[in-house]
Amino acid sequence: MILKLSKSTSTKEFIYYALNDCRKKTLKLIDELDDTTFRNQYHPDFSPVGWHLGHIAYTESLWLLEHSAGLRCLFPQYRKLFAADGLPKCERVQLPNLEEIADYLQTVRDKVLEYLEVADIEPQERLWRFLIQHESQHCEILTYVWELAKSQQSIVNSQQSKFVTLDVAKQAEMVMIPAGEFEQGNNSLDALDNESLCHRVYLDTYWIDRYPVTCGQYREFMRAGGYENSQWWSKAGWQWLQTAQVTQPLYWHSDRSYDDHPVCGVSWYEAEAYSRFVGKRLPTEAEWEKAASWDAQANHRRTYPWGEEIPTPKYCNCDRLISQTTPVDAYPESKSAYGLFDTLGNVWEWTDSWFAPYQGFQSYPYVGYSQVYFDNQHRVLKGGSWATRPWVLRASFRNWYHPNVRQIFAGFRCATSFN
Repeated sequence: MILKLSKSTSTKEFIYYALNDCRKKTLKLIDELDDTTFRNQYHPDFSPVGWHLGHIAYTESLWLLEHSAGLRCLFPQYRKLFAADGLPKCERVQLPNLEEIADYLQTVRDKVLEYLEVADIEPQERLWRFLIQHESQHCEILTYVWELAKSQQSIVNSQQSKFVTLDVAKQAEMVMIPAGEFEQGNNSLDALDNESLCHRVYLDTYWIDRYPVTCGQYREFMRAGGYENSQWWSKAGWQWLQTAQVTQPLYWHSDRSYDDHPVCGVSWYEAEAYSRFVGKRLPTEAEWEKAASWDAQANHRRTYPWGEEIPTPKYCNCDRLISQTTPVDAYPESKSAYGLFDTLGNVWEWTDSWFAPYQGFQSYPYVGYSQVYFDNQHRVLKGGSWATRPWVLRASFRNWYHPNVRQIFAGFRCATSFN
């Protein structure tokens, strides 16, 4: 594709290269798939890997080719199968084969790039950025499903840590965040609808863990009978545990070389129970975001904890570059202004907040993206994981899941109002 020069060329070039970079990563995933992993449903809460790939093509076609370019649907036979509200997850296993899905992705993309050459990009830029992030998000979910498949096949990643172990005292360090206002949210073109509007929030003084809770720390909870003692669990959490019958995180490593890695694969209930066990609590979403993004000296928020440079391996463990967790102090240059480590990448972090709209919220590009989840049943997670692509890594980004979900790459850090 050769872009014609215009006042919007720089924006089009950014969109073009982001689309292609994102798609290269998606195609690399396809190259590693076998047919069983492609079409099996490994958990009732998640669609098959192949469905996510088809949904990426469907959504790109719907919003760019049909809604924006005014073209007819290229693959009307896929509309019900790949629409988010088309079929229940359990019925999404009847998929075309992998080659057909790859062709679907490529055919739609070819038309999209043709349209990009002539599109009036400025009024549409937010939509194009949304779709790059949409593909990124579904490829991360695809990775969750893939990890579930591996765990069911008893495939264990035995890669050893090559970092120096962080001592226990440092793991437990807390940082004081002084009382005051900060800016929460994001008004940029990258911001998804639930991130805006940016607004000022006042918080009293609190303390928050410098690092995410590590496997070594969580091991002490397990050794002390944390999964057998109801005193650490909320009523809802204990009820969940009696049904789930789990005794350790989903992605648990018995190998002690992982003791300085963040605990990964815990539900919100498990995170809450550990926090109670150590006499702390989970941070609110606002507390987490202030500690990760606010620069009090400059009196402004940072897009990323370290500043405005986009996420790279210099700053965090993301984009499947390592394909597992790393020690919580492995990226010293990623520190926030308050001195927190590992806030972006590695593992998502549960917060104590329910997913809810900010004042002035407006749905984009459709009501079903965020608004239907403002139901007081989803907890907010922050920060991203080792599988999160750079386009959805920022301190203001909000993820949300039911508190019983542990299949995502989620950990947490603790907070307290008194130290």
